[in-house]
Amino acid sequence: MKRSLLVPYYEHPADRPEGWAALVAAAPALHGVVLNPANGAGEAADPAFAEVADRLRAAGVRILGYADTDYGRRPHADVVADLLRHRDWYGADGAFLDQVATAPDALPHYRRLAVAARAAGAATLVLNHGARPDERYAELAELLVTFEGPWDTYRTLGPEAAPHHCHLVYAAPPGFRPATEVHCAVPGAGAHPWGTLPHGLPETAR
Repeated sequence: MKRSLLVPYYEHPADRPEGWAALVAAAPALHGVVLNPANGAGEAADPAFAEVADRLRAAGVRILGYADTDYGRRPHADVVADLLRHRDWYGADGAFLDQVATAPDALPHYRRLAVAARAAGAATLVLNHGARPDERYAELAELLVTFEGPWDTYRTLGPEAAPHHCHLVYAAPPGFRPATEVHCAVPGAGAHPWGTLPHGLPETAR
């Protein structure tokens, strides 16, 4: 089974244990899971997230620690602190940098962050631009998220798909699959779409 689903699942394990159990069961289909306890790693380790991270890791799933970069405005040290906490508290072996700039003038900032992420143990780095960035960002990471948004916008835009692109689509109908090899499409909508499980999970995992 091809590992094609990159899943940002922003629910607490104590609130949605069945959802996390479904992701563990779907391990062979997962490219990785984005761990986001508190819009980042938080101020202290959360035992419930540590436990689910252990289960995912034991199942062979990449764990990507979430860190917001605020389009280059968040200080370098704060982003790196998030990545180190994800590594130390949850055993993250990858990084998911959110709200990443698209313009070339921010490249030096993100080069520094990429070096720091690798030093923090991130074997897999994903940059979530949400739109197509300057292609030089591809030199920094394994994946660039070049679309994040609702299905209605996605089908209108028809964004280009390249091997290093990832599309994250919400408010998506059943059976819909984005054009990129690594992707995620969820039924959730509104302010918190990433609290729903993706379409495409094996039925045995639901």
